[in-house]
Amino acid sequence: MKQVLRRGFKDIIVDEVPDPVPTLHHVLVRPVFSLISNGTEAASLHREGVLKGVVENPSHIYKVWEAMKLNGPIRTLGEVRAKFDEYAVLGYSGAGLLVAKHQTVTDLAVGDRVAYGGEGTGHAETILAGQNLVVRVPDIVPFDQACFTTLGSIALNAVRTAAIGIGDVVAVIGVGLVGQLISQLARLHGAVVIAIDLRPERIALAQRLGADHGVVSDEAMAKTVGGLTNGRGVDCVIIAAAARSAVPCQQAVSISRDRGRLVIVGAVDINLPRQEMYAKEIQLFMSRAYGPGSYDPAYEQEGQDYPFSYVRWTERRNMEEFLRLVAQGRVELRPLITHQFALDDAARAYGTIMEPASNSLAVLLRYSSESSFPAVGFDPKRKIELNVCRPTQSPDPSDFNVGVVGAGNFARWVHLPVIRKLPGVTLQAIYSQSGARGKSYARRFGASYCCSDYAEILHDPKVNLVVIASRHQHHAPQAISALHAGKHVFVEKPMALTEEECRDLCRAVKNTGRQLTVGFNRRFAPLYIELKRALRGRSAPAVIHCRVNSPGLSGSYWAADPAIGGAILSEACHFVDLMFWLLESEPTSVCAFSLPVKKEPVGQNNLVASFRFADGSIGNLTYCTVGSKTSGGERVEVYATGLGVMVADFNRLEVNASRRRARSVWWPKKGHDAQLKSFITRIQEGREPEVTVRDGARATIVCLRMLESARKSSPCAIDLDSVVRV
Repeated sequence: MKQVLRRGFKDIIVDEVPDPVPTLHHVLVRPVFSLISNGTEAASLHREGVLKGVVENPSHIYKVWEAMKLNGPIRTLGEVRAKFDEYAVLGYSGAGLLVAKHQTVTDLAVGDRVAYGGEGTGHAETILAGQNLVVRVPDIVPFDQACFTTLGSIALNAVRTAAIGIGDVVAVIGVGLVGQLISQLARLHGAVVIAIDLRPERIALAQRLGADHGVVSDEAMAKTVGGLTNGRGVDCVIIAAAARSAVPCQQAVSISRDRGRLVIVGAVDINLPRQEMYAKEIQLFMSRAYGPGSYDPAYEQEGQDYPFSYVRWTERRNMEEFLRLVAQGRVELRPLITHQFALDDAARAYGTIMEPASNSLAVLLRYSSESSFPAVGFDPKRKIELNVCRPTQSPDPSDFNVGVVGAGNFARWVHLPVIRKLPGVTLQAIYSQSGARGKSYARRFGASYCCSDYAEILHDPKVNLVVIASRHQHHAPQAISALHAGKHVFVEKPMALTEEECRDLCRAVKNTGRQLTVGFNRRFAPLYIELKRALRGRSAPAVIHCRVNSPGLSGSYWAADPAIGGAILSEACHFVDLMFWLLESEPTSVCAFSLPVKKEPVGQNNLVASFRFADGSIGNLTYCTVGSKTSGGERVEVYATGLGVMVADFNRLEVNASRRRARSVWWPKKGHDAQLKSFITRIQEGREPEVTVRDGARATIVCLRMLESARKSSPCAIDLDSVVRV
């Protein structure tokens, strides 16, 4: 399919990417029209140069500096350069025909005329959208108006947030596209509307569409508004402007009455005059996106609706209501449309928005007409071949062709660079649910093709090794499918999230004869190897302590979600495996305590666990996500008779025995490349990998016992054989 993409920071292109696959609670839509947001989308384009964007947002420099400290200047600068050629998806509002759906969607049917929204849906010939962000379009509403639905719901949510009553005087600062919709909707609520803007022509349009008054945003604005309100000021100000300055907010306060309301919708600098706000006792409200449900993954991605009696107006219900008003002719949209372009002319469409002289407002992208769909049908293309130069000589039969599953940041920073530089290893394919990201990475790292359907890799006879770097809940199912397809598997941790998945994976490895390893890279990191070497001569039990501080795994970050394992299953598993490997002894019992789950949303991600091992050693694991980034990441200490050894953050080693020695490295190797190379070598030699499926099962099961112990406040026995016996 064709999709509009931003390449780098400012270039707009239309490129071929794989059609999406309908996932749980999602549908596929073939648009007829989509609407370009001249606020949100234009703000992502740096036509004035990247340097100016960095000056305006210095946090970018901090991010580069932090990355450089972790990965070194060469790798970091390489990633920065790659950003200038990376694809990003634009767009989130359109309308068309529903052409496919997942079986979990029961309230929509193939063939329905629908409007859709949602961050990341994009401008493309096929759209993947969550069912709670898709609504039926009344037959009377044409698609070139239905594509306004998402922006209409944003405007409607702002008006609801403003709590407008009949007779309230409402000033709308900024009557661009969203401001025009807000003006009309506020008037439907019974308000007296004052449209305020820098452009007289936009004010005139707002008045033509029903605004009672129009005021130019200049030095006399406050005086003019005072005259219109008999000196009292307005009851409510809705800021729909997009500005890098605080002027709109300051103007809003100046024209507000005592105890008035201020609602912010647009992207503006919020620098409010405190004294005037206090003197007038102004109430400040933020209007977030389309309404309740916005940015809630459970609502937008997992299809969980909010109870009607408790949340009357959700995102989806706002979208439906906006379409009802359009169908009844109570909101006028056609006068707002200033330009239409074919999808292939997307670059010209964005150029029109960015050019002030064009006086653009609603700019639409036009796709196939509605009448053409029955004749054309829906024939998705979920594999895109790339023209990659390969060596002309015959391939070595021992070479490995790799398919990478998941195109996230970890794959970009770790797996794909490692695969590219390993001799005898070729990147055959990249699978990603995001066609744009998969294509972007395939171009950069030289894959033969990218795909949005995992089956393409499973059925490809050239692929003999699958590297799984997807989200944690997909690891086990994807690994099992790859094993049964005759592929060897490198799966990132955690290998599995449940005991049943551990059993299934162990059984699949045994039955298929394929090899599987888990990404426990610390076993291959140079300083941890030195730590283990120092323990080689111990003749008595040891004491081991692992302290991990991971503040990045908190808040709304997906990997912190306990429903998919949280930080313990996804990250603490590293240290369970590390303790076993260093001691070469099985853990036999654990006693753990976590922060209170009811008081702390991610309480179970913050845990202290004490272990007994079969050889009499004891260990302690402290894992927290509530700490500070300045506290360091990980520190592992081992004490045996006459010996103390410590490794911190991969870059510092201390060995204290009869004499003390220490060393540090600037940008340490973390073992990722060594592990993948070892895995491939051992497959070629017919040997078992250094990290086996049993090691993956142990790490998962021990983490499950840790969480169980914390819940029950009692010790739990660990018997690996009773779980993974197949």
